Amino acid sequence: MSVQDPPAPSDVVRIGVDVGGTKIAAGAVAGDGTILERLRLPTPEDPAALEGRIGEAVCALAARHRVAAVGLAVAGLVDQTRSVVRFAPNLALRDLPLRRTISELVRLPVVVENDANAAAWGEVRFGAARGSTDVLMLTVGTGLGGAIVLDGRLIRGAFGGAGEFGHVRMVPGGRPCRCGKAGCWEQYVSGTALTRRVRQLVAEDPDGAPVLRELAGEDLATLGGSMITEAARREDAVARRALAEVGRWLGDGIADLADSLDPEIVVIGGGVSQAGELLLGPARAAYTESLTGGGHRPALRIVRAALGNEAGMIGAADLAGEA
Repeated sequence: MSVQDPPAPSDVVRIGVDVGGTKIAAGAVAGDGTILERLRLPTPEDPAALEGRIGEAVCALAARHRVAAVGLAVAGLVDQTRSVVRFAPNLALRDLPLRRTISELVRLPVVVENDANAAAWGEVRFGAARGSTDVLMLTVGTGLGGAIVLDGRLIRGAFGGAGEFGHVRMVPGGRPCRCGKAGCWEQYVSGTALTRRVRQLVAEDPDGAPVLRELAGEDLATLGGSMITEAARREDAVARRALAEVGRWLGDGIADLADSLDPEIVVIGGGVSQAGELLLGPARAAYTESLTGGGHRPALRIVRAALGNEAGMIGAADLAGEA
């Protein structure tokens, strides 16, 4: 599918469903990207129960809207036909024919898309990258997802796995990753990496993180990305240091991607992006320092996603037009 101007709104909608590790977010989305109604349901652990829960959300929305098609955004490897979820570590899905099952449940055309791909498409069509044709999306959440749009087209690769930047090995022999490798980029750029680093720094210098300790109390296990961001905004030195470190790892990797793919803009989404310039400022500085021939080529833009956590839902609904 190529980038075009969004169609005029109509009373016929598409449903976008963002299937995450803890929640299923579904929405009835108009042709201009406007979400007309939202639903959120907890994500069950069992794959069969997951399929039923997705069907439940779609049917609830379809009962109140004229629905043309359904797009599912899933955090995992989706095959080139956009039908089968090959591998989703945080959802424990393996070779699941999700498109067929959901289509049979809801009696509507369905497509399945990687969640970062869907989020990137949402930002290209309706968000921070609107008007751009060469775009990278990085979603910094529990892990690190990625997506590629070049010459106005979403790049999925020969087997559907393009854009898995989070599992590019940045540090040979580095931190172990849930994918089975070690030193993957997401072990240095993710919400998981951020909280791990903060806990380490607080343990080393308990008096150096007064705001974090106030927010977390005595239980550092409660520390999460939103708490760390709040502490950093309140001038907590440890929180700021950890976000800056993650930002520098982010910028270093973006410089490598720029050498390979030469985008005009990189959109940063996911929960950690809520830190804004506390993350993006160090990322831009590291990118500038690391870019090959940086003084002799235009600098790309590194911006925060405009659609927030709803980018995947909106993008999946728009991509459902291909069903």
